[in-house]
Amino acid sequence: MQNAFVKITGLLSVKTGCDSIQPIGKLIVLFAIIVADLLFTRSITLTMPIAVGSTAPDFSLKSKTADGLVDVKLSDNGGKATVVLFFPLAFTGTCTQEFCDVTAGLSAYDALNARVVGISVDSPFAQEAWAKANNISITLASDLNKETTKAYDVVFPMLAGVGDTSARAAFVVGADGVVKYAEQTPAPTNLPNFDAIKAALAS
Repeated sequence: MQNAFVKITGLLSVKTGCDSIQPIGKLIVLFAIIVADLLFTRSITLTMPIAVGSTAPDFSLKSKTADGLVDVKLSDNGGKATVVLFFPLAFTGTCTQEFCDVTAGLSAYDALNARVVGISVDSPFAQEAWAKANNISITLASDLNKETTKAYDVVFPMLAGVGDTSARAAFVVGADGVVKYAEQTPAPTNLPNFDAIKAALAS
C-alpha cells in the first residue's frame, strides 16, 4: 500500500506517456494503479506461449473505430510483420502505461516495417473508450470469447479472483505467419521486453 501512495504523489505532478492527465483523469488512473498494486502483483505457474518457429494461429477479431466495428486479421498484414500484444484489461495501470508508451514509439515499429495489434478480453466498446481516454492509437482487438488467447496459450486464470483474462504477452509474427519472438511475462505488472521485440523485428 505504501508503494501505491508513492505513485499517487508522482501521478499528481507528472504527465503520462500519452498526454497530460486532467484532474478527473488522474483520479481514474490513480484508482487503476491502486487496484493493480493490491490485486495484480501475484505471479502464477505459467503455460508457455506458442513457440518461436511455429506458425502463428490466424485470428479475426472485432475492433471498434469511428466508422463502426471492423475485422482485424493477422493474415491481413499488408506484407508487414505484426507485433501482437496481449494484455489483461483496459483501464488498469500497467496496461495503460504499456500502450501509452508503445503509442509514443509507434514510429520505431513503422521503421521496422511492422504493425502493432493489442488484444484483450474486453469488449471492443470498452477498448475504444479506453483508447480515447488515453490517446492510444494502436489497433485494439476484442477477444471476448477468449478463443485467440487460448490459441496462443496465454490465458491468465482468475485475474484478481474475477475471471480468466489474457496474460501480458508479446509475439512477433513475420509477414509469412511464422513466430519470430514469444514472451509471456511472469505477472500482469511486468512489461514485455520491448528491446528484444525490436531486435527480433530487425533480424
